[in-house]
Amino acid sequence: MKWRRASAGQNPPDHEVAQSAADHLAQAIRVATVTPPAGPLSEADQATFDALRAMLEAAYSQVFDVATVETVGRAGLLMRIPGAVAERPVVLMAHQDVVPVPADWRAEGWEHAPFDGVIADGWVHGRGALDDKGALVVLLEALDALLAEGWRPARDLYVLLGADEEQHGASAVAAVDLLESRGVEPWLVLDEGGAVAVDAFPGLKAPMAVIGASEKGIATIELSVTADGGHASTPPRQSAPGILAAALVAVESHPFPGALHPLSIEMFETVAPHLRGPMRLALSRARSLSGVLVRLLPRLGPELAAMVRTTAAITMLEGSPAQNVLATRAVATVNCRIAVGSSVAKAVDHLTRVIADPRVAVSVVESSEPSPVSPTGEDERWQALVAAVGESYPDAVAVPYVMLAASDARHVARIAPAVYRFAPLRMDRAQRAAIHGPNERVAIESLGRGVAFYRALLTGDALGPPSR
Repeated sequence: MKWRRASAGQNPPDHEVAQSAADHLAQAIRVATVTPPAGPLSEADQATFDALRAMLEAAYSQVFDVATVETVGRAGLLMRIPGAVAERPVVLMAHQDVVPVPADWRAEGWEHAPFDGVIADGWVHGRGALDDKGALVVLLEALDALLAEGWRPARDLYVLLGADEEQHGASAVAAVDLLESRGVEPWLVLDEGGAVAVDAFPGLKAPMAVIGASEKGIATIELSVTADGGHASTPPRQSAPGILAAALVAVESHPFPGALHPLSIEMFETVAPHLRGPMRLALSRARSLSGVLVRLLPRLGPELAAMVRTTAAITMLEGSPAQNVLATRAVATVNCRIAVGSSVAKAVDHLTRVIADPRVAVSVVESSEPSPVSPTGEDERWQALVAAVGESYPDAVAVPYVMLAASDARHVARIAPAVYRFAPLRMDRAQRAAIHGPNERVAIESLGRGVAFYRALLTGDALGPPSR
């Protein structure tokens, strides 16, 4: 694994470039493209996504003038910018939609109205600043500027902007189906995922550019118990909610078995030279000490715990419809993130075994398996990403990792051999906690570096003509 530095990236990003990205991001945030419910778009939702498209067309006229633009799914956009050759095309991705905000957003703790797109004190504030309009804007900002300078891609370039990533990514699925029907086999795909994380690893002072080379699977699993109903004045010895509660305690008391995937071993061994003391020694020998690390890492926090095992989060509960009525059915939803190397079937088997109660039905509502692992090390696509990080964040350590969340990238993996997940934005611990929460924000300076990342990636040798 190489850690590249580049002198061109050591200077602060151009102020005008960063401010332009900030202004455009603020405009995009003000268009509240909350993920629409399943089914056909309502007139209001259609108008909202049309408004965002109009804003993007005005801000990035070079891109929309050169590209062939198609609507995929309900409101996704698939843009093709023709290159000198069509072989080994590149797909760059982001998504337009954002998660909702409570009506009483002040009570949730927001300092600025979530959809006002406030620029203050060097930051852009608002829902989507990080997930994922910030990454969308820096991508288009770089591409638009390059096209204005007369640059054209050496190979076909596709830009896929999903519209429902926060709800299973139907527009991305439609785009992949369309590309597959046309025989398009992407050589490199880059979507959101990791970031330039600050304070993400114990003992590491440098920022860590975590690039997802795979992502966990996801399964929505329902636990349900049925029982006789009746009046609450004569409760049974065991009720449906009581039986379900015992099952939930069992789930949380018996974590999934841990294992250290080779991709995680590569991450730890890459980080090790930048640490000191016992942690450096342990991680430099991650392969031989994998059993020790599997026991140690969960004690250092939930992020590290999630790296070594399938996780199960209890998210939704349902019981009686009234306070004085016995529940005839009690239901809990468990959100499982399936470790790479495991499977949805193994997750169901584990839950069934630890619950050990035939009265609790375990059923899969929806699921997707873990994504294939994309190449790292000396592969030229991986090296292109590492080099672009070096140009834009020269102080960062670039490492591969297994992405813990789900992205639209998982849908593209079936037609592409190299799919990566990385948003070139700096995020500290508070910012990472604000994703899907209050006070989501991104630094203007980081937006400038994000633009520099995409410029470096698009103009680098690896994305040149395939004959090189």
